[in-house]
Amino acid sequence: MEQDLVIRNVKGEDAARLAEIYNHYIRNTIITFEVDELSADDFADRLKAHPQNLPWLVIEEDGDVVGYCYAGPWKQRSAYANSVETSIYLDEKVCGKGLGKRVYSHLMSKISDYHAIIGGIALPNAASVALHEALGFQKIAHFREIGHKFDRWIDVGYWQLLSGKGSE
Repeated sequence: MEQDLVIRNVKGEDAARLAEIYNHYIRNTIITFEVDELSADDFADRLKAHPQNLPWLVIEEDGDVVGYCYAGPWKQRSAYANSVETSIYLDEKVCGKGLGKRVYSHLMSKISDYHAIIGGIALPNAASVALHEALGFQKIAHFREIGHKFDRWIDVGYWQLLSGKGSE
């Protein structure tokens, strides 16, 4: 029997669950360069500060929030207005089940009017690279030893998808 999946806009009351999902990555991985865990209030502040014109989605499986993704501004300067950066985080228990591709594809449909969509990936991260490339992203940059976490240097790659849309 297929699970009951729902993709919806984030709500303020999701903050505690989203912090729980994200804190796993802070504690255990190089996927995020943050080192201090976030409280539910910290995460709620991030949700409030997120630009209202850009989507932040959650995916629920059988009523439980199991992941989220969002698009944010690439940079603050006006000339970047047609570019966004995307991020995705899943509960470790659902990784590899295809849910990431479903919610990320949904996000892509909501930002298809942006000219450039950018995903930054701490490396190595084969799953994230595969997800981005399956959706048509191409690697366009590789920064060596740009971050330092868990007593080691970490590379970051950038993948980009150009829609051909946006201001001319």
